[in-house]
Amino acid sequence: MSLIAQEQPLLDALRPQDRAALLALGVARTYRAGDILLPERATTSYVLAVLSGWAVVSVETERGHRLILALRGAGELVGELAAVDRGPRSATVAALGDVDTVVIPGDRFRGFLGASPSASSLVLKQLSSRLRSSDGERRSLASENVLQRLAARLVELADRTGRRDPDGSVTIDLPLPQHDLAASVGSTREAVAKALRLLRDQGIVRTATKRLVVIDAEPLRLLAGDAGPTAGPAAGPVV
Repeated sequence: MSLIAQEQPLLDALRPQDRAALLALGVARTYRAGDILLPERATTSYVLAVLSGWAVVSVETERGHRLILALRGAGELVGELAAVDRGPRSATVAALGDVDTVVIPGDRFRGFLGASPSASSLVLKQLSSRLRSSDGERRSLASENVLQRLAARLVELADRTGRRDPDGSVTIDLPLPQHDLAASVGSTREAVAKALRLLRDQGIVRTATKRLVVIDAEPLRLLAGDAGPTAGPAAGPVV
């Protein structure tokens, strides 16, 4: 399961001239915390290039619960699937904080892809990666318990956004509040709070407001089914 894309952000992967040409097709817009960038099931086709900030991708389940599928950050595109196939949006994208974007009309985006085979190939690769990630999320929900899914999520956040402390622990400045962290593992806030309490009692993590410290990563990795070596923190579904 993966909340944060592991491949290079698309804007960074584009050739400089292609990146400049793409951004020149749109207009700048800043979204504030809680603003909806893309609503699920909408028939719009514009694409957003994220320049800074974090946006959260979520869907409503059949039981009326919110399930978080991904976080999108600087350098990523959102909304490209609807621009390509002109179908309804498959998820909602909302701003976690201030998000600076360039809004690109769908017809201009399609024209850009037609004129740049290399950019079109990168977008296709990104779409494929996101579909595979969504498949992994569904398998995780069907086969793992809340503690296992939470452990996997914390390992991912530590590896991708954490910073190494002098004592060997890893501090995660959580981009998600606890209720969103729960939604990202397909569970309730109460169940995730119980799992975090268990991890705290075992001396595996330490929590604070919008911050979590991974004291011992190996038990988390074992719970998540990943016994590999701890990766260093990295810089930091299809709609």
